[in-house]
Amino acid sequence: MLGMMDRSERIRAQAREAGFQFVGVVTADRAPQAELLNVWLERGMHGTMTYMEDPDGRRADPRAYVPWARTLVIVALSYYTPQPLSLARERGAISRYAWGRDYHGEVRARLERLRAALEELSPGCRTHPFVDTSPILEKGLAEAAGLGWRGKHTNLLRKRQGSWFFLGGLATDLDLRPDAPARDHCGTCTACIDVCPTRAIVAPYVLDARLCISYLTIERRGPIPRSLRPQIGNRIFGCDDCQDVCPWNRFAQVTPVEAFQPRDGNLNPPLIELVQMTRGEWNRRFKRTAIRRAHYEGFLRNVAVALGNGGSFAAVAPLVARLDDASSLVRGHAAWALGRIRGPRARTALVRRRRSEEDPWVREEIELALQELEQQGDDARTTVQGDAQ
Repeated sequence: MLGMMDRSERIRAQAREAGFQFVGVVTADRAPQAELLNVWLERGMHGTMTYMEDPDGRRADPRAYVPWARTLVIVALSYYTPQPLSLARERGAISRYAWGRDYHGEVRARLERLRAALEELSPGCRTHPFVDTSPILEKGLAEAAGLGWRGKHTNLLRKRQGSWFFLGGLATDLDLRPDAPARDHCGTCTACIDVCPTRAIVAPYVLDARLCISYLTIERRGPIPRSLRPQIGNRIFGCDDCQDVCPWNRFAQVTPVEAFQPRDGNLNPPLIELVQMTRGEWNRRFKRTAIRRAHYEGFLRNVAVALGNGGSFAAVAPLVARLDDASSLVRGHAAWALGRIRGPRARTALVRRRRSEEDPWVREEIELALQELEQQGDDARTTVQGDAQ
């Protein structure tokens, strides 16, 4: 019979053999960040992410989710790839983690290999794999398991490796030797707080998701608040600014996982090309990628905002075409973008669409866009016949 020490070391070695770069062990106790989660939820900082709510206590206590669990094996898988994001306004910025294949399948496949190895080592043991779709506070547990510390941007940071990794875990009824929790090494640095375009990091270690570009472009299903659209820039899926400036990420190592390398078209894609994609083209292009989380209409919404921020007259024609889109979400953001770009063609199209638009919110967006054109002194405002109709 293997002792706790021997078994724990074997499992750590098996986790690395399964393809994980880092592994830690923690007892299946109440998550260290449970109280922080409750305060965060009470303040409404989760926005529309109702799945983050914890009415039955499963996020706060892993044993409420997996009652028989005694130990959690927490693992990390690097996804860092070194290609830079383009600053060109005609290109879209996609968060680094979504450049390659959807990470859920990659993490899950390695967890299944670890699960098989653990069950072979200890026949009859119970196991349950989990990734971030499960109601578990994986970042808090990873911190308790010694994998890293929760940085001021709330992402998990690892000394000399940074923050570019995915987390997962395996619950088991085995008693394993736990690791010591990690120490905070952020010090007095506030680079992540200072760089955030929307000031979403409202205090060290506190992120208001309602202001976060990642939330706005991925999780939010409705309109992006008008006041936040200019700060989004050319970001069309997520935002890496707070990680890009983190000093610890200077030490990040390129992922060995080939599936996380950028797919053709996912790295700095042309915005005009994206806004013209049909649903079928979008489905084929982003099949098995995390980008599908935004949904087709939400993705077009993001692209329209980026085009409006870019200000290129070349974007007017495809945005005008989107004024007739079946989705009110797309029509409304296309109207906003046209109001930002200006020009006689944009104005003519907005006036035309105003006559037939039945959705109250879209009509409001059109009216506000036309008002903005008036305030900007658009030199084409007198060229449109029937504007007063």
